[in-house]
Amino acid sequence: MAQQPNLNKMMQQLQKAQTEMMAAQDKLKDEVVEASAGGGMVTVKVSGDLQILDVKIDPAALDPEDAEILQDMVLAAVNEALRSAQQLAEQRLGGIAGGLGLPGM
Repeated sequence: MAQQPNLNKMMQQLQKAQTEMMAAQDKLKDEVVEASAGGGMVTVKVSGDLQILDVKIDPAALDPEDAEILQDMVLAAVNEALRSAQQLAEQRLGGIAGGLGLPGM
């Protein structure tokens, strides 16, 4: 006869993981990643919960004749910062969910 899983133990593990997940998500708000484009002409800071905190543009990048290049640099820096923040969140939260050993997590 196959051994039945201990439901109480599984519920305790789920509750513990939920508590850890909430704490990790809360900590992500305080973590910041930074990305730049154009050799540092544009720098963007994003929090771990995907909020854009800061955008810095070097005055040398302000060329009224070629605003498209500046727009591309801002877009590239924002996208890279968001990718970095998502990767940070996956690292922080993935270990918690993965520790449960549940399918699909």
